[in-house]
Amino acid sequence: MSTTIAHGQYPQKRPNGLVRGSSAMVMGLTGVLSKGFLNGLNDLEVIGMDNFMELLESRADPFQREKGLITVSNHISVTIPTVSHYLTSMDDPLMWGVLPLRYAFQPWLLRWGLGAHDICFKNKAFSTFFTLGQVLPIHRNKHSEHAGLFQPSMTQAIRLLSAYPFRVTGEHQQQQNQHQQHEKTASAQSSLLHDLLRDPFTEGSLTYSTTGRDVHTAPSAYLSNRHSWVHIFPEGLVHQQHPDRHLRYFKWGVARLILEAEPAMPDLVPMFIDGTIDVMDERRGFPRAVPRPFKKVRVAFGDRVDMDATFGDLRARWKALVQKAADAREAEITAAERLIDEEEQRRRRREGEGAARGARRPKPAVDPGRTGIVAPLPKKVVTSVRKPDVLRVGELPEELKHSREAEEIRIEVAFRVREEVLKVRRSLGYPDEDPAWGFGRAETWAKDPKDTKRSPVDGSVEKPST
Repeated sequence: MSTTIAHGQYPQKRPNGLVRGSSAMVMGLTGVLSKGFLNGLNDLEVIGMDNFMELLESRADPFQREKGLITVSNHISVTIPTVSHYLTSMDDPLMWGVLPLRYAFQPWLLRWGLGAHDICFKNKAFSTFFTLGQVLPIHRNKHSEHAGLFQPSMTQAIRLLSAYPFRVTGEHQQQQNQHQQHEKTASAQSSLLHDLLRDPFTEGSLTYSTTGRDVHTAPSAYLSNRHSWVHIFPEGLVHQQHPDRHLRYFKWGVARLILEAEPAMPDLVPMFIDGTIDVMDERRGFPRAVPRPFKKVRVAFGDRVDMDATFGDLRARWKALVQKAADAREAEITAAERLIDEEEQRRRRREGEGAARGARRPKPAVDPGRTGIVAPLPKKVVTSVRKPDVLRVGELPEELKHSREAEEIRIEVAFRVREEVLKVRRSLGYPDEDPAWGFGRAETWAKDPKDTKRSPVDGSVEKPST
C-alpha cells in the first residue's frame, strides 16, 4: 500500500545508479547483437536516417527537450519462441540495430516500447528484463480483462511524451500560462521548473499497477524521462506475406499519444521496415527459433511530420473537448469543497466550537524525527462528500473516453498517421493502395486473429503481436 507524501518529493531527477547501469547493459547488449546481425549477416539498406539522427542529436540532453518523439512503423516480422516457450518480436529490437553504437548504452536517448503483458511480463525475470529494456506492459484482449485503449500503461506512455505538471485542471493551466509568459528568460525558466516540480505525481507514488495486483515502476515519475521517445506499431499485430506490403488499419492508441501529450504535440517520424519478414518468415522450417541470415533488409525513415499542418485541426477539436470537461470538473471540485466546508462547519457547531468557524486550519508541523524532504500531509477531514480529483494528463473522464466526437477524432488521427507511413512505403517502390479497398478503416478487417491465420481481406498472414 503506497504512502501519501508531500509534493516536494516529485518527480525524482533520475532512477538510481543500479537501475541506470542495468538498463544501459540490457539496452546496450541488445543493440550490439541487433547491429551485428543486421550489418554482419544481412544486406542492410538504411534510407533517410540523416535527418532522424539530427533529430536524436537535438534531444541528447533530456532536461532541455521541449517535446516528445513518436516513431511509428509497420509490423512484419513474425514472433519467435524463446527458451521459456513464450514469444517475442523481431522487428523491435532488430530495427534499432541501424542506430550508431554510441547510442546503444545511453538508454535515455532510446525508445520506450509497448510489450504484451502476458508475454514480456509473464514472470519476474521477464518483467525485470523488459522493464530495463524500456518496455511498458500492455494487456491484450485475448489474454486479459484489463486490455483496452485506456489501460494504465497508455497513461504512462502519454506522460513519457509530456512534461510536468501532469494536471489539466486548475494549477496546471495557471502554471502553463506562466510558462508561456516567461519562457524567454533563463531565470524565469529556472524558477518555473521549481514550481512545476511541486505538482504531485498522481498520488505520490513512483509505481503504478495495470491490474490492481501487479506493481511496475512509473518511468514518467523521473525528470530524466520527460519528453521521451516512444515507438509504436499501430497495426497492433504482425502483418506479413503480402507482396505489396499492405498496411492494416491503425488502432487508436497512437491517436491518444498525439492528442493527449502536454504541453505540446510530440514530433512524429514515420518509418517502414522491409525484409525482416524473410528473417523470421512464418513458413520457415527447422530450426524455427533461429533467425535466417543473408536477407535483404531495408529500414526507411520518413521526414518529420509537420504536426500543426497535419493534426492541428484535430488537436484543437480535442483541446476544446478537454477544456469543456476540465471546466465541468473544476465546477464539481468547487461545489464539493463548498459542501465539505459546510459539513465541517456544522460539525464544529455540534461540538461547540462555533468560535472557530471560518478560522484557517493550522499547517501540520514537520516531524523532526523524519529525514529527507518528505513531510507529512495534513490529516484528511472525514466527510460524506466525495471530492472529485483534478484531471491529469493521460487520465480521462468517461465523456472523453467514449463520446462520439472523441472517437471520431481518434479515428481520423490514426488514419492520418497511417497516411504518413504509406508515404514512406511508397518511397520504397510499392504501389499506392486503391482507396476503394478501404484498408485504412477498421470495418474492412475482421476481428483481430486469435491465432495465426490468412486474412480474407488481402491474403496476408496475420499473427497476434507482442
